[in-house]
Amino acid sequence: MVPPKSSQSGGDVQGSPLTEVIFGFVIIACLYIGREVLVPIALAVLMSFVLAPPVRLLQGWRVPRSLAVVFVAVFAFSAIFSLGGLMVVEVNKLASDLPRYQSTLREKIQSLRGATAVTGTLERASEILQELNRELNSPKRGAPASAALTPPGGASTESIQVEIAKPTSSALQTVGAVITALVSPLATGGIVVIFVILILAQRQDLRSRLVRLAGSRDIQRTTAAFDDAAQRLSRLFLTQVALNAGFGLVVGAGLWIIGVPSAPLWGMLAMIFRFVPYIGPLISAIFPLILAAAAATGWAMVLWTAVLFLIVETIAGQIIEPLAYGHSSGLSPIAVVTSATFWTWLWGPIGLILATPLTICLVVLGRHVERLAFLTVMLGDQPALMPAELLYQRMLARDPVEASEQARMFLKERSLLAYYEEVLLEGLKLAAADAERGLLDPDRTLLIRDAVAEIVDDLSDHKGDPEPAHEAAIEARESARADKAEEAARELAQRGRTGRLALCIPGLGLIDEALALIVTQLLERSGVGARAEEFGVLSKSRVSSLDTTDVGLICLCYIETPTPAQIHYAVRRLRRRAPAAIVLIALLGRTTAIDDDEVMHALVKLDLVKASLRATVERILEIAPSFSKHED
Repeated sequence: MVPPKSSQSGGDVQGSPLTEVIFGFVIIACLYIGREVLVPIALAVLMSFVLAPPVRLLQGWRVPRSLAVVFVAVFAFSAIFSLGGLMVVEVNKLASDLPRYQSTLREKIQSLRGATAVTGTLERASEILQELNRELNSPKRGAPASAALTPPGGASTESIQVEIAKPTSSALQTVGAVITALVSPLATGGIVVIFVILILAQRQDLRSRLVRLAGSRDIQRTTAAFDDAAQRLSRLFLTQVALNAGFGLVVGAGLWIIGVPSAPLWGMLAMIFRFVPYIGPLISAIFPLILAAAAATGWAMVLWTAVLFLIVETIAGQIIEPLAYGHSSGLSPIAVVTSATFWTWLWGPIGLILATPLTICLVVLGRHVERLAFLTVMLGDQPALMPAELLYQRMLARDPVEASEQARMFLKERSLLAYYEEVLLEGLKLAAADAERGLLDPDRTLLIRDAVAEIVDDLSDHKGDPEPAHEAAIEARESARADKAEEAARELAQRGRTGRLALCIPGLGLIDEALALIVTQLLERSGVGARAEEFGVLSKSRVSSLDTTDVGLICLCYIETPTPAQIHYAVRRLRRRAPAAIVLIALLGRTTAIDDDEVMHALVKLDLVKASLRATVERILEIAPSFSKHED
């Protein structure tokens, strides 16, 4: 018997996440097993992002692409290999001077025996220097050793010197040992050089192939995505390399001025370690501080070294970097730490240095590839929820305090009306959509109404409505209507709010009651006397008790979607209670299903607003002088 189709589809849906998890583990295993090949390729790809702008610059000067690629690659790798040679020279020089630094550090330890904490720190520093000395001089460990042998029986007291000598290595064996030690770094460097040149030379062909793989049906969108990603990454990596190189140059020059031994070596290491987020500068400062303590008899060199790293890192991290490429690299702090841990576990120390650039590549890729969008959500620094979604989630979680704090942060740059329009009203629309789908029970709906009431009450004492430049531009385009509304508001304010009231009545439910509270507060802040009623006031049992004394305008507030029949029913009941009042219907939810002609048919003295909360308030302010003057 063939099982139902629904069961089959359900099994497929349940199996797909498991398949994706298995596929993810397979990718991680391949990255780990193939790290000897993938690490050079990753280095080459990142270097190609850095070198692509200089190649394009030379092409703009009419230099052929092949010649531009060769020139840029030769210049870049010559600089890299020169720095590597300088590091080797400095390491050899440091190895020859380490015994002298150890003796200086021992003298400091002896002079500070009374200070336990300082002595312990210096002893650990001395141990580090001894270990470093052993590592740097490890090729000399094959020196001849001697031992004293005593004949059996112990009769003789004379010791016999026995020399244990290693067999002399032939020239061929020596050359083989040297080649074996150099083959791995040379192979890695060669792979990087070849791939960088190929990627730069075949950039357009590689892009075309990637476009074909990503989807040739929408070439325009795919090409735009690749160009955007390439430009973002090139600009980011080139800026980061320039800043880190400048950081290393300043640190190296500063250490040289202070007198710290092997200053060029520590400057280059500072540049490299600064690619490691958060702890990179701290790691790069450890050895210079130890050598400063070992090289000088006093403590001034140590203090100046610490001050140098502190000042340079503060200026670079807090001033220069935000000006160069913003306050963030595009990664959340937890993503930076997680990526550093993951790539270090996967590829070792080189993975720690490449962690941030590789993760940035994944985040940019997730912005343009739909199936990888989860990478941007998990690792990016953009909020996971939009402000309206976050507000709705906080209201459902019974946390109006955080919602109020969110409003306070928003109001530092925007107006209260903008917050109600763009955040609170949009959050209520999400609630209304869930309610219409039957996903919001009455208790949660009441919870949302209460949360909105608390937020509105908390913002009642808000002073001032700052308008940034872009919002001011919007206001300028609507200057005619805005000026008219402001004149009406000033007129009512001069009257001391003695005009007749505006009554805000919810249309269908508690969510509409929340909207009525918002409109009421905005009208009161504009100088119009207003009052909000509770949901259910238009019911047969309660409409007779509705107080319409001194009411000149009634605003029916809808976020939930009413039918024309429901609107007609509410308007007829209001006409019987307040026949002289102007009725304004504010449809601020999903209004596409409402036919204006059908709503307005056979209804007099009726206004219909479907645009926005701002338009609703402005329309009431325009009408307000008419019913205020009617009283006079």
